[in-house]
Amino acid sequence: MNEHASTTSVSPNLPSPTPNPQPLLTVTDLHKHYRIGGQDLHVLHGVDLNVDRGEWVAVMGASGSGKSTLLHLVGGLDRPDLGSVRFNGKDIFKLPGGEIDRYRNRQVGFVFQSYHLLPELTALQNVLIGAMIRSSIPGWPIRRAKARKHAIELLERVGLADRMKHRPSKLSGGERQRVAIARALVNEPDVLLADEPTGNLDSETGQQIMQLIAELHQQGQTVVMVTHDHDIAAVADRSLWLREGSLTDEPAA
Repeated sequence: MNEHASTTSVSPNLPSPTPNPQPLLTVTDLHKHYRIGGQDLHVLHGVDLNVDRGEWVAVMGASGSGKSTLLHLVGGLDRPDLGSVRFNGKDIFKLPGGEIDRYRNRQVGFVFQSYHLLPELTALQNVLIGAMIRSSIPGWPIRRAKARKHAIELLERVGLADRMKHRPSKLSGGERQRVAIARALVNEPDVLLADEPTGNLDSETGQQIMQLIAELHQQGQTVVMVTHDHDIAAVADRSLWLREGSLTDEPAA
């Protein structure tokens, strides 16, 4: 036996180290400014953020701190001045042609504070809008029955089985937000982006909406939510604070 043989070799019976999985979303050095009244308003100053698949991240900050701006950039609704947003390793702002439109329609689902439901459509029709946009015109008649069945299942899942034929004007604020959540989920997105989802609701209804989002998260849904409410953020896996255009994991003093 060689007395000088290395004693640091790894036993063949031990498993190889498992590499860390790639984050689902990676935001790097994100900058954004707006020109308002002849002045430059710098909202984001080099924001960095990683979101793992299945994680629930809450982004907190004062009104006007740039929370909604960050969410819009992550969802591809706006473009940054500098920096990148990567989904599964691909920079969404470098995708060719209409790929970024498909990202917005298929990979992310949006829930806004103001619902943004079409007033002339029923709850069921509002949910179906996303599925219709995803389909080509020739392909919609083929997909319609399956999409309608899925939309009905989602409305049942959010507790609106008896309200599907009602227009938004006949629904309460909480019911409208439930329709908006069902619409956001109709294409089975990888990430649910929620912008102050309880901001227009009373406390009890807001708790019901948060319970619904918590249930979706428990079933594996990735959630990125912006809020100014500490109690709401406390339900998430992780909370971050947006201050002076940058993200930090340190709460305000």
